[in-house]
Amino acid sequence: MTETGQTPDYRKTLNLPKTAFAMKANLVQNEPASLSRWDKLGVYEKLREARADGERFVFHDGPPYANGSIHLGHLMNKCLKDFVVRSQGMAGRDCPFVPGWDCHGLPIEHKVMTELVESGKIEKLAELSDTDRRMAIRRECKKYAQKFHKLHTQQMTRLLTLADYEHPYLTMQPEYEAAVLDVLAGLLEKGLLYRSLKAVHWSISNETALADAELEYEQREDISVYVDFEAADANAVYDAFGIEGDARPSDTPSFMIWTTTPWTLPANLAVCVHERFEYALVRLNGAVSVVAEELVEKVAEAAGGEAEVLATTSGASLLGLKYRHPLRDVPATPTESTGGSLEKVWSLLHAEYVTLEDGTGLVHTAPGHGADDYNTGVREGLPVYCPVKGDGTYDDTTPDWLRGKLIWDANEEITERVRASGHLVHDHKFMHSYPHDWRSKKPVIFRATEQWFVGVDRPADLGQREQSLKQAALEQTAEQVGFIPEWGRNRMRGMLESRPDWCISRQRSWGLPIPAFFNAGAGEAFMTAASVRAIATVVRERGSDAWFQMEPRELLASYDPAADPDAPDDLNVATLTKGRDILDVWFESGSSWNAVMRQRSGGADYPVELYLEGSDQHRGWFQLSLLPALGVTGQAPFKALLTHGFMVNKEGRKLSKSSGDSVEDLFQKYGADVMRWWVSSLAYENDVKVDAEFFTLAGESYRKVRNTLRFALANLGDFDPGSDAVELSSLAPTSMEAWVLGELDTLTERVAKAYNGYLFHDAHKALYDFCNDTLSAVYLAAIKDRMYCDRSDSPRRRAAQTVLHRVTEQLCRLLAPILCHTADEVFRTLRPGDDAACVHLATLLDPTGVTPDTGWGAVIEARHHALGSLEKAKVEQGVENPLDAGIVLPDATGDLARFDLEDLADLCGVSRASLGGDAVEVQDLRDAPRCDRSRKRSESVRERSDGGMLCDRDADVVGVS
Repeated sequence: MTETGQTPDYRKTLNLPKTAFAMKANLVQNEPASLSRWDKLGVYEKLREARADGERFVFHDGPPYANGSIHLGHLMNKCLKDFVVRSQGMAGRDCPFVPGWDCHGLPIEHKVMTELVESGKIEKLAELSDTDRRMAIRRECKKYAQKFHKLHTQQMTRLLTLADYEHPYLTMQPEYEAAVLDVLAGLLEKGLLYRSLKAVHWSISNETALADAELEYEQREDISVYVDFEAADANAVYDAFGIEGDARPSDTPSFMIWTTTPWTLPANLAVCVHERFEYALVRLNGAVSVVAEELVEKVAEAAGGEAEVLATTSGASLLGLKYRHPLRDVPATPTESTGGSLEKVWSLLHAEYVTLEDGTGLVHTAPGHGADDYNTGVREGLPVYCPVKGDGTYDDTTPDWLRGKLIWDANEEITERVRASGHLVHDHKFMHSYPHDWRSKKPVIFRATEQWFVGVDRPADLGQREQSLKQAALEQTAEQVGFIPEWGRNRMRGMLESRPDWCISRQRSWGLPIPAFFNAGAGEAFMTAASVRAIATVVRERGSDAWFQMEPRELLASYDPAADPDAPDDLNVATLTKGRDILDVWFESGSSWNAVMRQRSGGADYPVELYLEGSDQHRGWFQLSLLPALGVTGQAPFKALLTHGFMVNKEGRKLSKSSGDSVEDLFQKYGADVMRWWVSSLAYENDVKVDAEFFTLAGESYRKVRNTLRFALANLGDFDPGSDAVELSSLAPTSMEAWVLGELDTLTERVAKAYNGYLFHDAHKALYDFCNDTLSAVYLAAIKDRMYCDRSDSPRRRAAQTVLHRVTEQLCRLLAPILCHTADEVFRTLRPGDDAACVHLATLLDPTGVTPDTGWGAVIEARHHALGSLEKAKVEQGVENPLDAGIVLPDATGDLARFDLEDLADLCGVSRASLGGDAVEVQDLRDAPRCDRSRKRSESVRERSDGGMLCDRDADVVGVS
């Protein structure tokens, strides 16, 4: 005690933590300042310069549509891509990243047209010529795309992503458009492009063909009908079933079909059976019908009656039999456009796709309204008859009562007409999954139109040998392309095996025109590789608007028919008219490997190391990049494909722009670092449910990491690494510093491996556990006494500070790919006054090379048991404060004897440690003197010359005897 009877105040003698690194992150306010600083530093450009001699890692961005605000569904995708870019840079590799945007196509045009209708401007457009109207729409679409490209850039930058935002690729850029036409020319050269009348997915609401990748499947209610098609020759049917003379029923038999699209019945031209199935002639509800033998009971149950089987026969014996159509007396006459003949119309034909899973085993066939139906029609020489116009109404080839009617409205009326005629066996409404237009969200139909196709089954010279695109794609994806996760391989290969030819033409205004011409007289299409390349020259200079603004002779000014072996002999440019179709936007984005990676690098960046997108891109961008690349180069454009699941809401529905799932609220509430920290924690291979609470939990986890870093920085306030650091090689293997450096080296190896394998959730867990457990719970807690109470320049304090500095330095770099702002904030705190310091220009530090003593495993195990015993002592002995306790540790192996007892005490958080006994023993030291400065009850505590109770160490620091 002092003369006044009070304990001396030793607080000013302590090395209390001090740092400018704030406890509260204030990410929402501070992250924009980091963005501004990085922009002024030119971090992306400087990183390219710094990594110029590094190993090249080529990573390619799949372009999102330039419409709407980025949504929560983008959050995982954009963060994962940025983790790749930044972690590759931190590993010393040169990983340039050019962001891209899909600017053409239906998503934007649909939105623009909707706005034009709502504003009343659509009426003015209707008064313009076709060319002027298209150009007006294109101008509005371009402005729309530019607007949202700018917004997306701001939002993606706010997400702290690192990319060449000064030089992005936009699919509407002239140089990009020209490069897409180069790909088109390459496919023409290989004979892989053709034009044909085919049944394709058709959007009634947008009046255009759609690709499979532009469909979304939603539940829809439809009418299911069972219809009898009356036989044209009853005796021929009975002959086929072997029923003779008087045994023949007096009824005219029918062929029963089942369909869920009654609106296609007016287009029926055939009924398909399977020649190897058995068919039964049955009496059901007073009528005689033919159905598959295996389905008799199901059909009878649906029709609500008892079926009597009169005879059976094979499907082969039914082929060629004729029937009468229940809705029309004569078929529509074939035209030049529909082709085919009437010879086999309204006949029974064979088809392999007929199954016995549903229906009747007899399949209603309308070649103008189904893919399988179309193939059957082509094989059998049927007309490709399509009585439905682009707007979904029936044309004048249909009966009077149908003309001009919308097909969906006709479903009910057709059903009632069939019922009234006595041909309806059964009908009911049911819910089923049905394809919808991904933009309008309206149901689509199959409709036969003239379209351009990439033939995936056509043999072509694809480099090493002649094979089809499908065969080449299956070969490449079997072994040569890596898949992350591996299950993506079978998924994509399954989609490739069943994919049809690719319809690449669209009937819209906003896009890259297909540069095909038509002969004014014959109407035949003219488009060769040489003519397309000539158009590409014009487009590269003037953009795709040139197609609408220039005459054919101007567009083909550089084209020489005499030098083109594919040019028709009688080509007369003066008689050509321009085609009206535009390219599928998937063809445009699927050509980015050429327009960006080959064109910008002169071919050096091809193939690309990695494509990374959502799992839906197995049938989208991945597949539709692979096919044209194989056609032109004979090689896959990527070495590996990484896919992630979707962010879904509580109900499991995918988050999207159209559902208003914006990221803006999250930016304002949590900041980007917390959002990125959360994404890094995800097992991204699967769909992820999103809830605001998850970001709150991520914020709490982030704060633990931040507080750990802050504690380290606060204890480095009086440390100069240039003059105060000790040599790491001088550290004793049994020191806590050697142990934590060993743990750091293990962490570095694990995180680097995780980043290299794109296992970001592994990196997240390793980093969090190191900060929360290894550092905060163990090492930092253990060194707190020496950091606060030792002489500021004591050897063990300087050793601890040296290690803290090294650990914090490496943690900055390991965390930088994820916590961009925070890691840089820490990095700069370690370098006060260096305005040019930026962690994102740094690389990972080499391993420390420090080898901890092999007994550290035993020490950590002993600590674990000691902490358990201390918890027990709280209850049984009332020792609440661990510093009021001593600990006796058993050492059966002798490992602990090599370690400093004071270190063991600090690791357990107690005042004293000793070895002995067979089990951990907790000593109650509450009656022993306590140091007024360190609060420890060590054996050297006694009253000092200033009246205070101090241990020898603290008395020496204070300067009292």
